[in-house]
Order: sequence, then C-alpha cells, then structure tokens
Amino acid sequence: MRKLYSLVFSMILVMGLAFNSIAQKSSDTAEKLTTGKWVNHEDGYIPNPVGNSDITVKRYKIFEFKSDKTFIMDSVKQRFTGKWKAEGENVIMTFNPQTVTHLQKNIDPNSNSNSYLTTSEILNLGSRIAKVDGEFLRFANSSLDCENNSGAVVGLMNFYEFTGFANVTGGNLLMVLIGLFFIFLAIKYDYEPLLLIPIGMGVIIGNIPMFQAVDFNLKLGIYEPGSVMNILYSGVVSGWYPPLIFLGIGAMTDFSSLISNPRLMILGAAAQIGIFVTFLGALWLGFAPPEAGAIGIIGGADGPTAIFLSSKLANGMNVMANGETVKNLIGPIAIAAYSYMALVPVIQPPIINLLTTKKERKIKMKPPRAVSRLEKIIFPIIGLLLTAFISPTALPLLGMLFFGNLLKESTVTNRLADTASNALINTITILLGVTVGASTQADVFLTKDSILIFGLGAASFIVATAGGVIFGKIMNWLSPKDRPINPMIGAAGVSAVPDSARVVQTMGLQNDPTNHLLMHAMAPNVSGVIGSAVAAGILLSFLM
Repeated sequence: MRKLYSLVFSMILVMGLAFNSIAQKSSDTAEKLTTGKWVNHEDGYIPNPVGNSDITVKRYKIFEFKSDKTFIMDSVKQRFTGKWKAEGENVIMTFNPQTVTHLQKNIDPNSNSNSYLTTSEILNLGSRIAKVDGEFLRFANSSLDCENNSGAVVGLMNFYEFTGFANVTGGNLLMVLIGLFFIFLAIKYDYEPLLLIPIGMGVIIGNIPMFQAVDFNLKLGIYEPGSVMNILYSGVVSGWYPPLIFLGIGAMTDFSSLISNPRLMILGAAAQIGIFVTFLGALWLGFAPPEAGAIGIIGGADGPTAIFLSSKLANGMNVMANGETVKNLIGPIAIAAYSYMALVPVIQPPIINLLTTKKERKIKMKPPRAVSRLEKIIFPIIGLLLTAFISPTALPLLGMLFFGNLLKESTVTNRLADTASNALINTITILLGVTVGASTQADVFLTKDSILIFGLGAASFIVATAGGVIFGKIMNWLSPKDRPINPMIGAAGVSAVPDSARVVQTMGLQNDPTNHLLMHAMAPNVSGVIGSAVAAGILLSFLM
C-alpha cells in the first residue's frame, strides 16, 4: 500500500511539475507575444484597389497581441480582431467575423463615375495556430511567418510603406521622364507650351508612386473615386471639357478667310481622310469598332475632339454587342492627339516638301476679299444649322464652337466673348492638360495598346497632311489661272489651329519672302476644326 501511495504521489508530483512547466512556458509565451509587434513582409497582395492587376507585391501584415487576450491584425489596411490563448509555446488565434467591403469598377455609364460599385462580405478566418520561436512567430505556412519588432520600428515601417520609394516602379520613372521631356520641348522649343506644360506636369503628378491595394481606397490617385484628381478627371471622362474648349476656340476664331473663299473648305474636309484611314488601320490591328473610331480621330489633330469621342466610345464602360466592355483608351488617345498637335512644326514640313515642287510652293494666291459684318454674324448660324443637321451627334462641339463665334462677331456680347476666349478657355485648358497627363498612370498607360495608338496616330497625321496637300494640288490644277491655289495650304486642313497655318506661312516665306499665305491657310485650318467635329459625329452615329 505504501508503494501505491508513493507511486500516486510521484505521478501527482510529475504532473504538477509538467503543468507548472507548461504554465511557465505559456506565461513566457504570453509575455513575449505582448512585447512589441509582429510583422510579416512575405505575403503578396494585388497593388490595385479593384484587383485587376497581373502582379502582386509584398506588403506589411502586422499583429498586435494585447494583455487582455485580444489581438489585432492589420492586413493591407484591413483590420481584423480576435482572441488568443497560449498553450506552451503555441498560440491559438481565433478570429472574429469581419465585414469586408470589396471595391469593383463601376461600368454603368449612367451612374456617378466618382464611386466604386461596392459589395460586402462577412469574412471568417477561423482559427490559426502559431509557435513562438525566439524572435519569430511560425505558422504552418511559412509565408505567414512574422518577426518581432518594437512599436517604434513598426511605425517607421508603416510610414515607409506609404512613401514613393517603397511603391516606385520602372514604369513610374519612365513616365516621369516623359513628362519632363514634354516640359523641355515646351520651354526650349516653344512647342505648344500651353498644352505641353500642363500635360507634362500632369504626367509627373499621375506617376508619383503611392500605396495601392485591393479593396483599399486612399483617395489620392486619379483612378481612385473620391480623390480630387478623379473629380477633376470626370470632365474628361464625361466629355464636358471639350465643348467648353470649343466655346473658347469659337470666340477666338475669325472665319473671314473661309467666308471670303468658301471653296477652301474642301481642303479642310480632304484632310479628314486621315481619320477614316486610321479607323480602318485600327480595325485591322484588332481593336473593336468603337475603340478604332476613337483612335481614328487622332488624324484630325484636334485634342478636344479626340477626348470627346474617346469619352463616348473608348471609356472602359460601354458594353458591346458581344458582351465585352470597351477598353479605356482616353489617356493614350488624348496624349497622342496633343503630342502630334505640338509636333506640327516638325512633322508637316518634310511631308509638304516631299509632295510639292518648289514652283508650287512659290505660288501666290489672290488676296481674300473683305467680309462684311453681316456675313460674319450670319455664318455661325448657317454653319450650325448645316453641320448639326448633317451630324447631330457632334452638336456639343459644333454648337459651342458657333455659339462662341457668334458672341465674338455680334459685337454686343464682348464681355461674354472675352470671358470665353480668355478666362474660361485658360481655366479649362489647365484642368484638361493636367488631368489628361495624370491619366497616364504607368500601370494603366504603359501597354501594347498605347504603343499601337501612338503608331496609328503618327500614321494618321501623316495621311491627313498628305491628303490635304494632294487635294490642294488637284484644286490648283482645276483652278483658273488667275485664281491659283498653293497646295501647301492643304496641309493646314488638319485641326491644329493655328499652328499648321503658321507652318504654311513659314514655308511660304522660306521659298519666297514676299509670299504671305497665313490668311489663305487659315481657311482650311478653321474648316478642319469643323470637319473633325463633323467626322467625330459621323463615327459616333455609327459606332455608339
């Protein structure tokens, strides 16, 4: 019996010592857990709020264990809570159910573009078991392992994660260089500084690296609903910046040269061939018809029209008959259109020299006749009625263009004309340039489609210039000897007002210092603005 008592006592003693050891280890584990914070930097997350990225990046996941047996897990800025208990060196974490909001791209064109389509889900992560191993918290899945750090160090890590240094990509740096190049061209060579400087700064702004993660909206980036840049960008996406630009253009434009020699309007129409040739080329390269139509308008060399049409056809929201959603090509199309507008003095002269002889470049045209005030007043009204009846879908552009011109020519609304041609158009130009530039966020802009669009844009601009010059040659052959036409003015049929007309003027003076072609070139130049808007309306009618 004494031996039995001794055996029972020994077993109780061993069990007591064992329980004491386990309790001591649990106590040590609890003390270790509640000291500092535990950080994981191995797990991968999608660096995009709506989760449509092909890559994942490392983000900090932070555990904080509290003495009241509760814990917090910050996972890509989603906070989960739960309770924990220590069993020796093991930690059992039981997560509380957490309501998680998922962000999805809102593709309804009739809804507010400044919001995500949100869905909620109750996420239950269940229980997880980890083991405290020195300075590490080990999980069954090694990619979840955490390292112990002080609160101050974790705070610095969290700060670093939000800096541009932690989020920068090669694409961001490339786009910043492109933005600097635009600014350089504008300042050094005076290439469309009113456009390239806002666009260049916009490119830099749009490519400042920032923290992005699935189902997380910091409201900073241009594609993050609710951000200041996104709200300003709605003027591009919704297509209401371009009509306001056209209002200002109308208030600044003198249509006298076109009114005095209306046959030159044909040259403005002929230059639009670049739009339809590019449309066919885009179809051949595999773009959907609406996308091809938006790309084709680059050939008109008219930035506002390109933005207007792409906001309607290639906005990333419209659903085609086959159920597919069109691509969002507004950024590449707008940048291509404005880039080629700025490069008019570089692109057009070689084409003009190639297609004309020196004798043709020296042709002097008969001075335009004087135009009466009544003709100037009637023109925007008649012009609106004719063009809008042909292409009603271009009414937002044509209506504002001719309205602005009537404000100017009526001479009784000088205050309104002055506002439209100065303060208003300058304000909209700033907002348009910056937001279009910012839309070139590297992960959205640097794609195969963008490269194809720039190639098609160059081809369309060349074809448009060549089409105008060739038709100018034909008109010259058919014109009376006393009313010749210098074929060079056909190049001004593209909508880059007034740069393409200035190119013709410069080349005319280079070949003959007494040959002033500016006023003659302005006729096809301003008709090109009208022609590109009409062409956009025609494409919109067929493809919308």
